[in-house]
Amino acid sequence: MTDVLARLRELRSGDLPTHGGRTLAYVYDSGLSEVDEIAAAAHALASSANGLDPTAFPSLLRMENDLVARAAGLLGGTPDTVGTVTSGGTESCLLAVLAARDARPDVASPSIVLPETAHAAFHKAAHLFGVRKIVVPVDPDTFRADPAAMAAAIDDSTVLVVASAPSYAHGVVDPISEIAAAASARGVRMHVDACIGGWVLPYFAKLGADLPPFDFRVPGVTSISVDLHKYAYCAKGVSVLLHASAELRRTHFFASAAWPGYTMLNPTLQSTRSGGPLAAAWAVVHHLGEDGYLKLASRAREAVERIRAGVAGIPGLRVLGDPVSTLVAFTGSDGFDLFTVADEMKARGWYVQPQFAHGTSPLNLHLTVTAANHGSEPEFLADLAASVEAARAEGPVRVDPDVAAFVAALDPETLTAEQFGGLLAAAGLTGGDGLPERMAPINALLAAAPEPLRERLLVEFLGALYTPSPQ
Repeated sequence: MTDVLARLRELRSGDLPTHGGRTLAYVYDSGLSEVDEIAAAAHALASSANGLDPTAFPSLLRMENDLVARAAGLLGGTPDTVGTVTSGGTESCLLAVLAARDARPDVASPSIVLPETAHAAFHKAAHLFGVRKIVVPVDPDTFRADPAAMAAAIDDSTVLVVASAPSYAHGVVDPISEIAAAASARGVRMHVDACIGGWVLPYFAKLGADLPPFDFRVPGVTSISVDLHKYAYCAKGVSVLLHASAELRRTHFFASAAWPGYTMLNPTLQSTRSGGPLAAAWAVVHHLGEDGYLKLASRAREAVERIRAGVAGIPGLRVLGDPVSTLVAFTGSDGFDLFTVADEMKARGWYVQPQFAHGTSPLNLHLTVTAANHGSEPEFLADLAASVEAARAEGPVRVDPDVAAFVAALDPETLTAEQFGGLLAAAGLTGGDGLPERMAPINALLAAAPEPLRERLLVEFLGALYTPSPQ
């Protein structure tokens, strides 16, 4: 066993750090070591239990109801509010769309209305469930959804309207009240994606932040998603999908007696569900409590305010929109390349997330700030300023114009796997040990590719990554 664990530690040594606040994407660190210890112990106690049958494992049922009640209390729920614990934000969003679609069997070609800043999980839901997407442009300056445009997009085929609190890309809260009123006037469900903000914005409000209403206190809001593995600082993957009533939730449940085995009955997309993540989340939420979360929110709020102000003070950088949560996106001037800034930050021990240009949103770098960033803001900002200067000295990353023109003319629908393999090799996306330390040239080439081609290139790259080496 010792040898196996040593090998595991060796494998993990090549990963981005999950603690210490130096990875500003993908992970959410409270900075409290006992939180990890409690989560690990609780996970071990319940990992062999199976959420497939709540009558066989009533402890899991109790813990799930406890977590749902806590989330509902935080987000303006009523005695009628119900919920389901899922594996993450994407599953919660998928189920919100599924419930809305299946509640309207009378609609032959159902659609969902969403701002262009809505999470890609809703695009995935539309793809999986055969629902049409009506994507509405947002305000080009604030990146918030446009209520009038959203209202105009609702028609007789609309089964769900979506808004964010906050949107991932820019950290801004959409005008939920106005959008919910428009949806309610047409008798359409309204989902608030609060996967990131749902467990931290209420505490920001208690700390004095002036925030627009976004939860069940807003008339017309019918469902809310909130991830516990984000700012509840629980182990991955645990999210909660809340519905305003049991009737609204019922249509994402699944039952089948049409086979000779047990009658399958599932509240989520999964059947077997380990009790480990659920128990870990339950333990962390009860351990931290109201006071613990308020303190963590205060630390995160101070960190994000300092970082936002510091970013705005670096010549050539500009914060996008008016982020009110824990997410900050910033773009740069033409004097340097942001992809190079990301590489320079990684060389200094920080991971910041590049976001490609889309619509009116320019190429930018994205920061997910947590309580663990509190206290390290001066070091982060000094390294960011140094990275900008290094990128300025290095000059822009240039893609050969002929290569860019060639890539732009490619049709992803007609290319063969072999041709994609050649493109991936030319881009340096060979996977495994072939992935270079400096990603700026690769990202510059991907940025030059039309979005459908970029998607296909990255799918092929993913396939190459998930190909076992010969044993």
